[in-house]
Amino acid sequence: MATSSSTVDIAASIATFLPYLRRYARALTGSQARGDAYAAATLEAILKDRTRFDSQLPAKIALYKALQAIWKGTDLDVMQVLPEGLEKTAQKHLARLTPDSREALLLSTIEGFRAEEVAQIMSLSQDQIVTLLDVAHREMDAATAGRILIIEDEAIIAMDIESLVTEMGHAVIGVARTHEGATKMGHADRPDLILADIQLADNSSGIDAVNELLAEFGRIPTVFITAFPERLLTGERPEPAFLITKPYGEDQVRSAVAQAMFFASTETLKS
Repeated sequence: MATSSSTVDIAASIATFLPYLRRYARALTGSQARGDAYAAATLEAILKDRTRFDSQLPAKIALYKALQAIWKGTDLDVMQVLPEGLEKTAQKHLARLTPDSREALLLSTIEGFRAEEVAQIMSLSQDQIVTLLDVAHREMDAATAGRILIIEDEAIIAMDIESLVTEMGHAVIGVARTHEGATKMGHADRPDLILADIQLADNSSGIDAVNELLAEFGRIPTVFITAFPERLLTGERPEPAFLITKPYGEDQVRSAVAQAMFFASTETLKS
């Protein structure tokens, strides 16, 4: 049977934006496995019913809107892909938030959609989205404060990040430029959150440094930073639940840190 041009167009759009859809789903759920299950369910729903992909909207917005509908209305059973304790923690944290505020915050800050685009994705008015974003920022910032280790080799960026997280009420235990420096700081003073670049000054890996600290301390919320997020969003290995892209905006850093601290869970990469 011949493939229609509309089917080909939808498939091409999905392929282009799927890595970012998966990033959103993982940040939304706090887990790579659970997030990927929602992304897969979205694709299956579109294949079964093409009207779920709103052709009147730009392709990226239509894809995110389809996932949003799955997230809000599905009985998708993904309990088996998470440890019971993590699932309970996630649900407890989600229950604290004003409904829809977290989704609006992620779509706006992490995914970079404008307020009117978030409104289209969430099927709400733009005024409602503006209100939700204000609520989300206040709730997330007030939820937790902790001790942060920054792993970043560019001095200006490190200073900027340190200033941002300090303004949020967190304490910075140190700024490391190399793998060795990061592990020494982390071993000396266990952080509550790690904010890590990928490529460090001596060509060492921020991923390796994070994984070494996690091997000693267990689960620590982690936000990774990279100029090339598509290299980390391949689906071929464990991926970060919280990932921001260089060059970043202040709201992206604030949101990612608040989300990771609030959710108290993150997947890490294996290099």
